[in-house]
Amino acid sequence: MDGLSDLSFFALLVRRGTLAAAAQELGITPPAVSKRLASIEARLRVRLLNRTTRRMSLTAEGETYLAEGERLVAELDALERKISGGSVVPQGLLRINATLGFGRKYVTPELSRFVLQYPEVEVQMHLSDRPVNLVEQAFDLAIRFGEQPDARITARKLASNRRFLCASPAYIAARGVPSSPRDLHNHSCIVLRESDEIYGSWHFRSGTKLETVKVRGPLSTNDGEAALAWALDGHGIVLRSEWDAAPYLRSGRLRLLLTDWAAPPADIYLLFPTKSHLQAKTRAMVDFMLDAFADKRTTDRVNGNGAELLW
Repeated sequence: MDGLSDLSFFALLVRRGTLAAAAQELGITPPAVSKRLASIEARLRVRLLNRTTRRMSLTAEGETYLAEGERLVAELDALERKISGGSVVPQGLLRINATLGFGRKYVTPELSRFVLQYPEVEVQMHLSDRPVNLVEQAFDLAIRFGEQPDARITARKLASNRRFLCASPAYIAARGVPSSPRDLHNHSCIVLRESDEIYGSWHFRSGTKLETVKVRGPLSTNDGEAALAWALDGHGIVLRSEWDAAPYLRSGRLRLLLTDWAAPPADIYLLFPTKSHLQAKTRAMVDFMLDAFADKRTTDRVNGNGAELLW
């Protein structure tokens, strides 16, 4: 094995955290991973990792090898891109993370189109509602709601995504329409437990006026699809993302409430590790997704009816 190949292998091993995880990623056995690591250490005549049956930790030499090695690999990649110009063909494994609902409904069809256009790229999609650490978990790209305050991560806006207060016609007929955010105290609200928001606190803005309302109701969940289903069944008022609620608002199964007030948006972003030069496969995916969702990006924040919906 050459030195650069060993550097890439070692960086992957550290990111994955265990021999078994690295073996799964590489498609080889854990003993093969252990043997290669031992071979690298023997060649360098130093120990790079302290390892027990449960965990691994970098030695001082290992930290230096990892830090300087990643810099050298990045510089080589940049050099090759400079020499080859735009002729680099996207290829290799591309690991993507997305949220469950949005990932199934919108990301999956686009990835189907992407692999037809770039047959040399192998796409591995991981769906989860828990945020992931792109750097530590070795993801090339993530699709998440809201920007991430991490200097190691680059965020590109994929799509605008307002959040709408809505209820079914049956609920409105039975309980009436709130005329201000404070009226929500007298309504059954379907509360979604997600992200790091304070549970049951809904925030609204109308011009310069701000309102925060503590809402409650008989139903709450950590799943957006369940909350929307309960709203469709007439159980209460829900605050839901436009990408999810738009079809029901168009069909009339849900109706917008408090249209003079806006909830904080949950715009959708492409996130990827900040590097001076992206790999061709990652750049191709970023460009492809930005193009696919171009009609969903806007600076308009209208509060009107279904004809103005973006999704």
